[in-house]
Amino acid sequence: MKRFGRVLRLRPGMRQRYEQAHQEIWPEVAATIREIGIRNYSIFCYCDWLFSYFELPDGANLDQVSSKALASEACQRWEKLMQELQEPLPESGTSSWWVPMDELWHFDGAVEK
Repeated sequence: MKRFGRVLRLRPGMRQRYEQAHQEIWPEVAATIREIGIRNYSIFCYCDWLFSYFELPDGANLDQVSSKALASEACQRWEKLMQELQEPLPESGTSSWWVPMDELWHFDGAVEK
């Protein structure tokens, strides 16, 4: 599995609405996330900063997976709703405001032999 970390900001005062939306994620959006192969997806929040973490199977391409997600009408509506709550960063792209992070270190807990 390949691991991905991304960062983004919430617009001021939008944390509660953002949390509520994710407590009630639309079933079509969850199904699309599952179908395109995303696993172990988490979003963390510190103040207005968001950090997302997810995994894709080896060989999966993030751009292709993102394109498949945005082909879903439900995901397009969800993205529009989220962008009302999120604030793009200077490094944000046009199709996704999430900015990729470099993985600097990983520990999987495996015992050395």
